[in-house]
Amino acid sequence: MTEGLISPASLTTLLAGFGLGFSLILAIGAQNAFVLRQGLRGQHVLAIVLTCAVSDAVLITIGVTGFGSLAAALPWFEGAMRLGGVAFLGWYGIRALRAAWTGGAVMETGDGIQTALWPALLTCLAFTWLNPHVYLDTVVLLGAISAQYDPTWIFGLGAVLASFTFFFALGYGARLLAPLFARPRAWQVLDALIGVVMLSLAVKLALM
Repeated sequence: MTEGLISPASLTTLLAGFGLGFSLILAIGAQNAFVLRQGLRGQHVLAIVLTCAVSDAVLITIGVTGFGSLAAALPWFEGAMRLGGVAFLGWYGIRALRAAWTGGAVMETGDGIQTALWPALLTCLAFTWLNPHVYLDTVVLLGAISAQYDPTWIFGLGAVLASFTFFFALGYGARLLAPLFARPRAWQVLDALIGVVMLSLAVKLALM
């Protein structure tokens, strides 16, 4: 068992899962933008990155263990998630653009007003579980590709490690940019970019 775990083939499978998993979450999206903002503000970073990484781990496990056909078995599932995602992304995008326009005291790096933990976690969960692309990437795509590797669980483990690595690096690495975001103008630019990303994703989902 130990010999098989550290074999070159197993290492190749692990790295393949890590590489694909990392590439799928690398693009700037709604979830990543939210994690970046929380990291810059230094608010509930551990809880947020753990929520994202654990959610990914659950979805990856579902895909790798053979439930990637869920979307095909339930035709209404993708449509329902898409409508929910459009509504949520549209609301959050408008909210971000409004914050960018008004500026003010909320543009603090962490020494200002603290947001409550549970609203932040619920927002994070919504970004994760109301995004149809998450299911297509982690459940369907990763699940299908993992079938090409033996054992599939090592491929899935690589993808899970990639998720934890990425979100912890994004959440805690964001603080390196704190001096830049000590200026309200920088926060306004970030919120404007986040708002544009959110609304673009909402439109894209609506037109699918």
